[in-house]
Amino acid sequence: MTGVEQNIPFYWTAFAHWIASLLYVSLLPKRVEGWKFWVASAIQLALQLGYMALIVDQDGMTFNVGMIGMAALTSLPFAVLNQTWWENRIYYCARAFILGAFMCSLGWQLYAYFEGMFPTLETLVWEAAFMLPVYAIVIVLMNCLESGHREVDREMEVTPVACGSAVLIALFIYIFSSLSFSSTDTPFSGTTYAEAFNIRTIVYLGGVAILYGLHLQLCDAHARTEVTALQNMLDMQYANYRLSQEPVDLVNQKYHDLKHQIAILRAGVGTEQKLEYLDRMEQEIKAYEAQNKTGNEVLDTILTGKSVYCQNHDIRLTCVADGKALDFMDVMDLSALFGNALDNAIESVGKLSDPEQRLIHLSVAVQKGFLRIRVENRCDEGYTVKKGLPLTTKKDTRLHGYGLKSICRTAEKYGGSATVSASGGWFELRILIPLKEEKAKDKKE
Repeated sequence: MTGVEQNIPFYWTAFAHWIASLLYVSLLPKRVEGWKFWVASAIQLALQLGYMALIVDQDGMTFNVGMIGMAALTSLPFAVLNQTWWENRIYYCARAFILGAFMCSLGWQLYAYFEGMFPTLETLVWEAAFMLPVYAIVIVLMNCLESGHREVDREMEVTPVACGSAVLIALFIYIFSSLSFSSTDTPFSGTTYAEAFNIRTIVYLGGVAILYGLHLQLCDAHARTEVTALQNMLDMQYANYRLSQEPVDLVNQKYHDLKHQIAILRAGVGTEQKLEYLDRMEQEIKAYEAQNKTGNEVLDTILTGKSVYCQNHDIRLTCVADGKALDFMDVMDLSALFGNALDNAIESVGKLSDPEQRLIHLSVAVQKGFLRIRVENRCDEGYTVKKGLPLTTKKDTRLHGYGLKSICRTAEKYGGSATVSASGGWFELRILIPLKEEKAKDKKE
């Protein structure tokens, strides 16, 4: 066999690792976009080409050790272009390195086989004719496999154990794939270059499969964790509703009794000043009733509890709600939806230094066969929303957004949707749920 069968040209190796890293970089939240992204990617390709040109003439163990430096270069785009946890960067770097190695090994093995049969194929044009289609097919297939859990990839937290496992798997895969090219005197080495090629390509294919299987396990664990977190949040909001229900019922009862007591007192009071005092008490009671009587007991309870908190923290909460329109929703869903929505709004306005800016407005209405829920609150001018979630200022972003996710899940349960936006110093949550025809007709009547 000719030398072309043994050595993969450095430019195809560098190009394969570059494409593989771009695939996985695209799965993670990006730090830069547009032309800056491509400029940084081009610099990365130039670095990999230069490094591979330096080590390509090395033999045996020296070259294999040098490829560890190539793995380090593969990690650069994840550090520069992505905004995620370091465990995720190293984890996806390990996957990219093995995928790139598999691509160039497979492509060059096919080219070397046919070049051995037809020596006239030993040109750069024919190299490209074999290598580029192989690269394209592998990348497209891998992208199809990854597309089923693309959103999970952006949110998933890779633990240090999983990160270390991926690195060790990649290291062992590379060692076993390179044994035949370092020494033929091992139980796992091939005695010919043809055998060495087969071993290398098959071992890399196994490495890609093993790392993908590990990834599926991590995605499944993340999904279970998220479901558990959302269920815990649902239970917590319902528990808060149950805790506040008894005090609210007691307060309502006391106000009801107080109205009758005022009526009795009014009959026995003669002075104008005392009558004016009783009139003022009645107005305050009516204002309380108007504010907290929406027609839905669950919403009334939640509003009363949140109103007390807002009053104690200089927050103005107003509400215009047709509570009867919520009768079709489950109690736990109502408590989770409005509890999370108001908690998020209260947390947001609580960060404002000016008490006059701490404004929250809730509206619930039926329009054109849809239940429309809107929660508006003041926020900082620089408050932004990205990928459907408000950007958090918390140091630990890993639990960020579960309240809003719970709201979205509740809306989706009833065939609806939830969207958020921020502009002009106002944050707005909009929930739209289609009503059944008979329900919509009842509301019109």
